[in-house]
Amino acid sequence: MERVILTPAERRPAILDAIAAAQSKVRLSMFRCTDFRVMDALAAAQQRGVAVKLLLTQRAKGWEKKIRELGQYLESMGAEVHRYGLAGTKYHAKYLVVDDCLALISSANLTLRYFEKTSDFILETRDAGVVANLIRLFEADTATPGVPLPADWNRRLIVGPDVSRTEFVARIAAAQKSMRIVDHRVKDPQMLALLRERERAGVKIAVYGKKSIPGLKSHGKMMLIDGAYAILGSISLSPPALGNRRELSVGVDDSGCLSVLDQFLRAAGPGMPLASLKQYSAATAEMDDDEDDDEEKESDED
Repeated sequence: MERVILTPAERRPAILDAIAAAQSKVRLSMFRCTDFRVMDALAAAQQRGVAVKLLLTQRAKGWEKKIRELGQYLESMGAEVHRYGLAGTKYHAKYLVVDDCLALISSANLTLRYFEKTSDFILETRDAGVVANLIRLFEADTATPGVPLPADWNRRLIVGPDVSRTEFVARIAAAQKSMRIVDHRVKDPQMLALLRERERAGVKIAVYGKKSIPGLKSHGKMMLIDGAYAILGSISLSPPALGNRRELSVGVDDSGCLSVLDQFLRAAGPGMPLASLKQYSAATAEMDDDEDDDEEKESDED
């Protein structure tokens, strides 16, 4: 029912295969996209009668013109294009839903860089509850952005800013033995305080930040708790990501997926100690309050 996609070589084929398999509808929430193979796959789906619906951010640092052009290009293919319209909330969620039965939840953008050079994570799932709630989220974010999540919301899906801080606090507080965190922006004061509290309680904590994953640039976010539960997606433990963005991560307890993530971290090495992390100053938080989790600017080839 589920698999975790880790390696750069697997990412583009997973996206393309999912779009190619669509028979009736594709819903795609994206932040950045310049990969023509993805856009060609969307065009091919449209041509064979698949309804293609896309949700884009209104803004991304240094990408305002590209976003406008991307929207125009996708609309010219016949796709139904929406731009997230809630004022004051930045849009950074990344997921794909195909035919109301398959979903991919990702930390990666749809550009060359994220298909070849970064550490990123994708969960492919046919969990009916997850798929149904992603469709609800997509439809709400295109039609009525800002509507609160319903009371029967699937707790596997962590949606920011609605429930992200609450859910991460609960999961971190529940850790008993170990936490391994892949995130190059663990800087939120509340999260750092809670992590230090758990460390004093005997929980072993390792952080995989910049240059911690050999051969790959830091980008994707993942947390493995006690080897028994993981969270992966776009949400970093930083004030901007937890406080004012539309973000999305997903909880994972499938034993096969957890084993893959454990092996990935073992191969990466021991990670960094919690003591090496610094929390934001007010000035730094303001400077880092952009729409992406990258400090580096995308190259023209992306």
